[in-house]
Amino acid sequence: MSRCRCWLWLCFVVFLSLPVRAASLAEGFTRLPEGAVVLLMPLDIELFSVSAGGILEPQAEWTERAHANLRQAFLTRSSALKVNFMPLPGEVDEVVESLNRLHGAVGQAIAMHHRGLFALPTKEGRLDWSLGEEAALMRARTGADYALFAFVRDSYASSERVAMMVVGALLGFGLSGGMQVGYASLVDLASGRVLWFNTLLRQSGDLRELEKARESCDALLDKFPE
Repeated sequence: MSRCRCWLWLCFVVFLSLPVRAASLAEGFTRLPEGAVVLLMPLDIELFSVSAGGILEPQAEWTERAHANLRQAFLTRSSALKVNFMPLPGEVDEVVESLNRLHGAVGQAIAMHHRGLFALPTKEGRLDWSLGEEAALMRARTGADYALFAFVRDSYASSERVAMMVVGALLGFGLSGGMQVGYASLVDLASGRVLWFNTLLRQSGDLRELEKARESCDALLDKFPE
C-alpha cells in the first residue's frame, strides 16, 4: 500500500474511532515516576499538498521543516510538562527505523481497534498493546525508562484546490481541503508496553510554522501523564 493510501486509510479508521481522541492510559498506569527519563524517538512525519482533483502529493521540503519544528516543540514542552525528554543520541539506524515502523503499525491498530466501531471485545476496553521486546534495545542503548513516539500526516489545500472548493460551495456540494491526523504513544522500554495513547484528527493546524507546530504538539500531548 502506498504512503498516500495508508494516510487516507488512517484518516478513515481514526474517524470511525473518534472516542479514542480522549487520551487513554493502560491499566494500572497513572503517571510517570519522579525522575523518569523519556526518550523522544525520531518523529514519523510526512506532509502533502492536495491537488485540484484531491490527489495527495508528498512535499519533501515541507516535511523537513515540520520535522524540525515539531521536534523543537516537543523539547520545549518538556519543561512545561516537567518531563525529562531525552533527544535520541547518535544517528538513526535500522533498529530505530524498525521500531518507528512497528509503532506506526501498532498505533494504527490501536486507533482502529481500541474503541469505536472496530473495538476488539477481547481487550474489554483496555489499552493493552505492546511494541514487544525490541523496545528494550533502546533502553540498553540510551538508559531511558520510557520512549515517546509520534506519527503525523498533514495535508494542505493547494490554491487550485481552494478554487475548486469555492466553486463546489457555490454549486451546493462540499470538497475537503487538508487534514491533520496522527497519534502519539508513551512506551515502557523495559516491557514494550504502550502506557498512554492519544490521537489527532482535525482540519486545522500547520506544522510548517513553528508556533503552529507548538499548538499541534500541545494537541498530541493532551492529558500526557506527568
